Amino acid sequence: MNRRTFLVTASTAFIATQLFPAHHRPRRVAVIGHTGRGNYGHGLDVVWQQIPGVEIVGVADPDEQGLKKALTRLKIEHGFSDYRKMLKELRPEFVSVAPRHPDQHLEMALAAIQAGVKGLYIEKPFCRTPAEADRLIEVANKQGAKIAVAHRNRYHPVLPIVAKLIEEKEIGRLLEIQGYGKGDRRGGGEDLWVLGGHVCNLFQFFGGEPKSCSAIVLQNGKPVTRNDVVEGAEGLGLIAGNEIHARWHLSSGLTCSYKTFANDGSNSTGYAAHLIGTKGTITIKIDGDPFAWLSPGNAADPVSRNNARIPITTAGLGKKETQHEKIASVHNHVLPVRDLIDAVDHDRAPLCDARQGSMAVEMICSVFESHRQNGALVSFPLAERGNPLSKF
Repeated sequence: MNRRTFLVTASTAFIATQLFPAHHRPRRVAVIGHTGRGNYGHGLDVVWQQIPGVEIVGVADPDEQGLKKALTRLKIEHGFSDYRKMLKELRPEFVSVAPRHPDQHLEMALAAIQAGVKGLYIEKPFCRTPAEADRLIEVANKQGAKIAVAHRNRYHPVLPIVAKLIEEKEIGRLLEIQGYGKGDRRGGGEDLWVLGGHVCNLFQFFGGEPKSCSAIVLQNGKPVTRNDVVEGAEGLGLIAGNEIHARWHLSSGLTCSYKTFANDGSNSTGYAAHLIGTKGTITIKIDGDPFAWLSPGNAADPVSRNNARIPITTAGLGKKETQHEKIASVHNHVLPVRDLIDAVDHDRAPLCDARQGSMAVEMICSVFESHRQNGALVSFPLAERGNPLSKF
């Protein structure tokens, strides 16, 4: 990524998160959840209570007890078992598509867009296949709807600081980006789907969209076969493997890699992206606090890495963090939702838009498509727009 791209990206991130125009009328918001099938994501329902000038007009949940709890939690009266009926009757301007299970996202989002919703905040994973993403983007573009995907780390105010440090060669030449999964019981295919999208989104931010992928997927140390393909938890569709090694070539010329192992012994502490340079490594801890730090020294030369790591804050390298409230507004989705509202008002793309959510899904699917082709290099856009494991 060149200097101009870095600075424009950093500037846009800063400006967009400051803007929130005043309106003489409340912004009408509805929430779509599904208790027992992804629930309400990581707070994608209650985030709207923290946005000035917003009125939550309704919530939909087919689970009777879950709906009652949602009404109490959101302090509203209008509850629906059918989200289509809610959308038709209430005509909200914004909607949270909140369930964590992506098998419902396509139909929920399409119904919202077709009902005239102008801004959608969708839990990750965005959807299950590139084909589903293609359909959503096509309809959203046609109707003029804005979609933001809840890869909330993309909105972190430290991210532009990291980009600036890289541009200024603080870690020397940026050589590659390495990502690691959480490494708990979900390690492998489920870890990649549920959590790996956050890392893929950071790969895009720092290195651009992928051009190709090569990968191998293992089950207990052996290459996955069709007999290892199973229906995934959380509405993921077909998944496979408890160990993954993947590598992408990005449009900037950088390469990035992602590894995930089931029960890797790290106690879930390895979930991060590492920007590796000739003079140091910057680590970004997904959803972490501190969010980023620099480890001086060449990664290939242990002798040069004796210095303590240096935290990176909104104030800069090694400086004390002062914007705790803004950082908290990333974790609770307030900053992404404010950005979505501003994107609707100013007819621009949200910072983490449907294209980025779609590309994270396509990167995940490319892993299984490459493995299906015996580790062959597969190009983007993927020719296979469905779930590659269905063709095994």
